[in-house]
Amino acid sequence: MLQVQFIRDHKEAVLQGLAKRNFANAEHIIEQVLTADEDRRGTQVQLDNTLSESNKISKEIGTFFKSGEAQKATLLKEKTGHLKEKSKALSEKLQEHAYELQTLLFQIPNIPHTSVNAGTSEEDNEQIFKEGQVPDLGENALPHWELAKKYDIIDFELGNKITGAGFPVYKGKGARLQRALINYFLDKNTKAGYTEVQVPHVVNEASATATGQLPDKDGQMYHCTEDDLYLIPTAEIPITNMFRGNLIHEADFPIKVTGYTPCFRREAGSYGAHVRGLNRLHQFDKVEIVRIEHPETSYAALEGMVEHIKEILRELKLPYRILRLCGGDTGFTAALTFDFELFSAGQDRWLEISSASNFETFQANRLKLRFKNKEGKSELAHTLNGSSLALPRVLAGILENYQTKEGIKIPEVLVPYCGFDFIG
Repeated sequence: MLQVQFIRDHKEAVLQGLAKRNFANAEHIIEQVLTADEDRRGTQVQLDNTLSESNKISKEIGTFFKSGEAQKATLLKEKTGHLKEKSKALSEKLQEHAYELQTLLFQIPNIPHTSVNAGTSEEDNEQIFKEGQVPDLGENALPHWELAKKYDIIDFELGNKITGAGFPVYKGKGARLQRALINYFLDKNTKAGYTEVQVPHVVNEASATATGQLPDKDGQMYHCTEDDLYLIPTAEIPITNMFRGNLIHEADFPIKVTGYTPCFRREAGSYGAHVRGLNRLHQFDKVEIVRIEHPETSYAALEGMVEHIKEILRELKLPYRILRLCGGDTGFTAALTFDFELFSAGQDRWLEISSASNFETFQANRLKLRFKNKEGKSELAHTLNGSSLALPRVLAGILENYQTKEGIKIPEVLVPYCGFDFIG
């Protein structure tokens, strides 16, 4: 959530940033925010003055009673009664203004970093890096869903029977490969200085709001209505909310956390090969990395996250590229996002497998996550997160890119985790 003072002090820059995102009615909603803030501040002044006057009169009443001037004290008591009614009405009005202001602010996305280009869709994203050799598998290369059926390692129909579309069942070596990837990713992250945590897979509304999933993605998250809890679409939510409301010290930076969770998303959506098999699921596994950083070092930290993910893909020997997302494709809460895509040889297309984002103070403002600077003043920290990695499409890439006529090879780095080097 943007800070009102920032909007007030940098109105033109905010409008230019929102224009990069093609945010509709930006000028109108910014004016609404500024008006609502003026109303809130004006009401706060009235309330403060009323309470001050009431306190002053209360002291005078005590003085009159002590001096035996009961009649004057009684008259003033009547006046304080009116002031209490006025302060109550002003307090209610102040709450209404604060709610109106917050509702408006919740509608405004983060301002893109200066390096982000304007654009309307993924077609306008900028490729900034590419690495790895695309295997030449010939004309008989199979997509992963056919390989999964051929070697009986993932059963999509069984998952559909048990739950519905988008909930596959991993079997035998498929399940072991899945587990191997999770352990490998976690080991890579902990060796890089991230602290591993196990967190809840459901969160309350406050947590989902603090990281920006609500109200922006309301309807895309699975909601347990009786308990008013949400199944997490990413471990980013519970991990980042570990620090909600915290006041940390500069010496604590950087804070680096990793965790594995299943993820649940209702937006599996349309039909066709681009969402077939593991390409888009309602439930999938993901290992996440989260960082809490000083504002002066957060972009260096983002570069470090990108390099870390690159190292994992190099060890897996998967061809990949990195895109800098344009304004129109950048997520609601992010200031800058780099997407990683691997090339799927069986589908002859690029598949998104990770993103690394800097949210700057956008999440921290909702989280009330602050630190004490060298001057002893508190200011908002920066939050970052990335996937390292989301498993379904990585698994799809391994199955497709490592396929042979005899079966599927296992990437060398995963063999110690799997206990086997071939699926056939």
